[in-house]
Amino acid sequence: MNQRHETLRTASLIIFIMTAASALTASAATPATPDPAESADLAAARALFERNMDAIRGRDRATYLSLYLHTDKLARTGASGIATGYDDFARQRDVRWPDTFDASDVQLVALQPGVVYGTYRYRVRYGSEEHTGISERLFLKSGDGWRIAVTGAIDAPAGTPPPPRAIIGATLIDGRGGPPVPGANIVIRDGKIDCAGTDCQVPEDVARIDAHGLWVTPGLIDAHVHFSQTGWADGRPDSLDVRASHPYEKVESDLKSNPERFAKSYICSGVTSVFDVGGYPWTLGLEKRFATDSFAPHVAAAGPLLSTLDHWLNLPAERQFIHLTDAASAQSGVDYLAAHGSKAVKVWYIVRPPDLPVEASVPAVTAAGEAARKHNLPLIVHATGLAEAKAALRAGAKVLVHSVWDLPIDDDFLALAKQNGTVLIPTLTVARGYVRMFQSVVDRKVPLVDDPNHCVDRATMAKVSETASLDPSMVKAETVTRRNTSTAKLEETMAGNLKRLVAAGVPIATGTDAGNPLTLHGPAIYAEMDAMQADGMSPMQVIVSSTATAARAMGIDSHTGTIERGKDADLLVLGADPSRDVANFRKVRYVVRGGVARGIEELSAMAQ
Repeated sequence: MNQRHETLRTASLIIFIMTAASALTASAATPATPDPAESADLAAARALFERNMDAIRGRDRATYLSLYLHTDKLARTGASGIATGYDDFARQRDVRWPDTFDASDVQLVALQPGVVYGTYRYRVRYGSEEHTGISERLFLKSGDGWRIAVTGAIDAPAGTPPPPRAIIGATLIDGRGGPPVPGANIVIRDGKIDCAGTDCQVPEDVARIDAHGLWVTPGLIDAHVHFSQTGWADGRPDSLDVRASHPYEKVESDLKSNPERFAKSYICSGVTSVFDVGGYPWTLGLEKRFATDSFAPHVAAAGPLLSTLDHWLNLPAERQFIHLTDAASAQSGVDYLAAHGSKAVKVWYIVRPPDLPVEASVPAVTAAGEAARKHNLPLIVHATGLAEAKAALRAGAKVLVHSVWDLPIDDDFLALAKQNGTVLIPTLTVARGYVRMFQSVVDRKVPLVDDPNHCVDRATMAKVSETASLDPSMVKAETVTRRNTSTAKLEETMAGNLKRLVAAGVPIATGTDAGNPLTLHGPAIYAEMDAMQADGMSPMQVIVSSTATAARAMGIDSHTGTIERGKDADLLVLGADPSRDVANFRKVRYVVRGGVARGIEELSAMAQ
């Protein structure tokens, strides 16, 4: 039989499959008595299907090949069409096996006696390359028993919802502050939460994650990050100037071309949403860029900052700081942000007496707040001093992205914050990162990195290690001593202010200011939550701040931040109880982003 005839024969078989399937669908409305022979065929085909998938998981070549027709009639289908023949198929089987093979949603239909058609949904990973789609098989009953006669796979288009999934037997912490619920199930369909709780029934045909003895929470949210910064000195040469070896233009070009490295670090660390509250204009495209990527967090971005200081850290043809001087600059700056899709107006309220006192910038900041309201954009403000923080609140700030760290907050501050419904993001740990970097230069020791799940990419880790080999003359020992003393003082002030804010009922959201030196994208969330707990918040209060309230600060609480029916399936499965100690968020077992579940081993491998 020639090749053309064989191809036509195979094509006719595929047409027959589809026609038979359509006929079966059309007749499905008419109940029929189960046919014992048909049931036996389905059982045999399912057993073969399971052996086929188990052989892929186990990289068992001999078993895998034994399940297929050993003839030139074996057909393989894919995006490029049909190929036939066993010998080519067998040779290709040794080319590569997937590092991850996730198969679910197995469906079988008996077309006629001895013929069964089946599909499953796959997610496979080869190194850092991932594919999702649908794979098909045609099972035939032959003289040698059941064999696979047709096999194929087609990748799904970006944005295709993942297959259904269930997490069973977990202790559920839904992000709303109530007590943990043991013995709960969560069913996920089309990337959304279908049900959650002890009364959530799990259909038999849904793939399951056994979470008995584990805890499920919403995905963590970091409501203060900067993709325009690296987490080391090269992204902030105003702190430690390494431009001779790391040209700033090249650093920023690399960040723009590969923000996925940080996206992966976030997901690996259990952070499923982030708020970029200031950076170069390209950060405004991250929301769309990552919209269909389940290995990236939800992103909302503010874009370039309106800065009371004309800061020099810009590029020749791009600015991340728009100089805020008066009402006209406020209006033009906000108009620009609104036109380019900013999700908020961020003001960098810098005070440097005597040339730049608080009072000098009040009219411009107030004008920025008014312009933001006209565009229906929230005003968010960096204000670390009590005076400028109160001025920001009077201007209508909905989010303060730092704690007040110069003075204890007063009743006036609390009244203004409550009147506005302002969310405060304390960023308790970012200043300490600078001290640790400077100390590393002086001591010539590599700074420790709190990355228990190995989520930080290798390039970033190499830069962190480089700190210890920098010229020690770049940092004076007495400078480190002074910085350490001043940082300890502001940490004490922030701790007292956080206690008062919580007692007064001002909502607190978790944010790290990631991207600043040694505040690394992804795992920085752990130290920040630890500090919030150490400064007097209960573990459950920190959980709510890191999920529901952080989602509110980002403006995405309608679709994520809590575990409720209809919300995005952004979840963590943990190996210990975070409601006893938030340090247990380091014990990630699975991260579910948009309904796609990945184990921590796979996450760690992909993040590198």
